[in-house]
Amino acid sequence: MENNDSKQSGKVASKVASGIVWTYGERLTAQLVSLVVTIILARLLDPEHYGVISMATVFITIANVFVSAGFGNSLVQKKDADELDFSTTLIFSFGVSLVVYSVMFIAAPIIASFYRMDQLTAVIRVMSLRIIVASINSVQHAYISRKMQFKKFFLSTLGGTLISAAVGITLAYCGAGVWALVAQYLTNTTIDTIVLAFTCGWKPKFEFSLKRMKTLFSFGWKLLAASLLDTLYTKIRQLIIGKMYNADSLAYYNQGDKYPQFIVVNINTSIGTVLFPAFSKVQNDKQRLVSMMRQSIRLSSFLMTPILFGMACVAEPLISVLLTDKWLPAVPFLRIFCIFYWFMPIHTVNLKAISATGRSDIYLKLEVIKKIIGVATICVTVFCFDSVLAIAAGTIFTSVLSSFINAYPNTKLLGYSYRQQISDIAPNILVGLIMAVSIIFIPNFIANKKLLLAVQIAVGAAVYILASKLLGIRAFKEALTRFKQVLSGIMSRRKKAKAED
Repeated sequence: MENNDSKQSGKVASKVASGIVWTYGERLTAQLVSLVVTIILARLLDPEHYGVISMATVFITIANVFVSAGFGNSLVQKKDADELDFSTTLIFSFGVSLVVYSVMFIAAPIIASFYRMDQLTAVIRVMSLRIIVASINSVQHAYISRKMQFKKFFLSTLGGTLISAAVGITLAYCGAGVWALVAQYLTNTTIDTIVLAFTCGWKPKFEFSLKRMKTLFSFGWKLLAASLLDTLYTKIRQLIIGKMYNADSLAYYNQGDKYPQFIVVNINTSIGTVLFPAFSKVQNDKQRLVSMMRQSIRLSSFLMTPILFGMACVAEPLISVLLTDKWLPAVPFLRIFCIFYWFMPIHTVNLKAISATGRSDIYLKLEVIKKIIGVATICVTVFCFDSVLAIAAGTIFTSVLSSFINAYPNTKLLGYSYRQQISDIAPNILVGLIMAVSIIFIPNFIANKKLLLAVQIAVGAAVYILASKLLGIRAFKEALTRFKQVLSGIMSRRKKAKAED
């Protein structure tokens, strides 16, 4: 029995390691391409164009929650999900997407009038078409996540990213302005969905079961409600900035958020995508679940710390070199969001563990508590300071407090406390601080911004790796071990394929 448990644990661990590599590869590749595209478009377009798109995206992101959050996770979490469950969810989600799109189409001129941006009407109506595509895409993602075949995400995301990049840049060069960003936004998800339709291995049967839908809904509605609360809360700052200030201020806020988000959220998403199905498979074995949680927190923190600490230190030359000096007002926002996103590993791992054990009721309660605190913080920063920078800074306070709130239930559920979690990532913080100190004074000796940026990145990376090795950081060893295991698995499959040929 112990042998079987050990083998099962090894298989799950191997799938998790392989899944993280593929999903991280998918997100990293996508974001590298997106980063290049963003840089090119930011040079070609004005902050005002980004302000209009940012405002439209806020409303579409909120509307999109109704079709892409909750029910996909229900399919992953349900132990005996079959073809009828997937087909039922697809039909239900597609129907909801049509209703949501109709609401967005009707509301578009009202939103445009409220924010005094005439262009918003047409932009929202066109961009909202993504909601219909997302209803299909979310079920495809659930199917692949359940099968843990994460390599397929890589192919679909790469195709969507490359084609949308070409469309966006071409239109920007042709003087399409804001519509270059609209076309890029729509093309990405559409191509992703088309590729998955051919590669994911699942074909809908157009069957619907009300009984199955009720079962999935009983779990999914809580996650949907939690996701809706989270999205509303996340976007409320942008809604306030767009109304109280101007499109340029919103553009600087979003650009400062975009770069740490590009890398960090996608590392986090990669790990989170793999963790939920992996945690679900061992939900009845608390000891194994905690072991996987600890390793996940250490690994994700180890990957994120050098990126965030480093990005905060090189913020000014980074913005100046990549986007030109017209975007320098985004520098303080970038530094604030680097601190905000550093707490992501704690948020993600704890919430995924709670969801995987079927406690979506706790998940929802946590979201309600955090959002009440968050809204109170927003009110204080808006009415007491009247500054876009103060509104952004409030995210740091809520991120710190939320990390404790998310971890608290797992003290009782799994015996893994917040104090233990901080202890697990403390060595990564130490190495990150050593790296930051090594590069923070370099600007005193180098005036050329391009050279300065290159030197800071090179020195920071070298110091982080060297310090991790010399101090024997556990996460560094685990990352190397996992990388070698995955590499060995890839090589072994290649040899097997050649032998069969």
